[in-house]
Parts: sequence; structure tokens; C-alpha cells
Amino acid sequence: MTQAPWWKQRWPWLLMLGPAVVVVAATYTGWLAYSRQDVLVVGDYYKQGKAINQDLRRDRLASSLGLSAVIGYDATQGTLSGQLRRTASDRGQTERLFVHLSHATQPEKDIQLVVQPDEFGVFQINLPMLERSRWVVLIEGEKRDWRLAGTWSWPAQRQVTLQADLPEPADN
Repeated sequence: MTQAPWWKQRWPWLLMLGPAVVVVAATYTGWLAYSRQDVLVVGDYYKQGKAINQDLRRDRLASSLGLSAVIGYDATQGTLSGQLRRTASDRGQTERLFVHLSHATQPEKDIQLVVQPDEFGVFQINLPMLERSRWVVLIEGEKRDWRLAGTWSWPAQRQVTLQADLPEPADN
């Protein structure tokens, strides 16, 4: 009885199929990892760590000014609206505001807006579509000397309130 050579048998090919699929999948995964940088990893972590102290100063200033903000999105109108609230002594001041909506994982979807509130701090701006996501919200003054920050899960939360931390008591 003569047997056919091994390459004409189906069992060796069936047994080699598993490792071949693994090699192809590993090569594709390696290519994905190399060609697409992870945006969540920061290259210059030391410089960003030093910048945290500047951000804390801006938070303290917002707290001392008694700032808070409420923003919401109306999908039917396609508008982002809000109000910046100040202490009674600062009422009537109108300065441009920088509103940053940062997507939680995809920086190309970040939204940067410049709004001009009225004398009551109310503003409204057209925003065609706000993606369903968790957003990091940052509102800054025109001079960028103060900031209000927080997170917003839209549409689960119809609006978000950003509150400055209470000022720390002075040491006696």
C-alpha cells in the first residue's frame, strides 16, 4: 500500500493552520501598536507635572472670585448655553470666555469655543451636534487667569454645574 506524500495529506495542513493564524494576527496587532500612538500617554510628564501648580493657582483665583458656571446642550436647537455666576461685587463684568470640551479618549473630537456672555453672565452658541460621550469641560477667562473645570456625561446629564472650590482659610 503506497501512501501519498505528507503535503498531500489534509491533517498536517489542518494542524499548521492554527499557528499560521496566530502569526498573522500577532503581526497585525504589532503593526497597529506601532503605527497608532496611544494619545493617553504623555511624553513630557515632568513638564506637565510642573504645570499642575499653575492650574491650582487658577483654581484658587476662581474660588476667591466666587465663580460658578452652569452649561447645558439643547440637541433640538443645536445650541450650547450657560451662565457664569460671580459674587455680587463682580456682577456686570463681561469678558470673553474660552469653553473647552475635551473628548475623554479622542482628542481630534475636542471642541474649543469662544463665547461672549451678557451682563448677567448668560451665553449661547451654536453647536451642531454634541457626541454622546464623557466630556472634560474647562471654562477660562479672557486672560486665562482663572478656570472652572469638571466632567460632563452627555446626554445622561442634561447640564453640568462647575463650581470653584471654597477658598482655603488663612493660617493664623
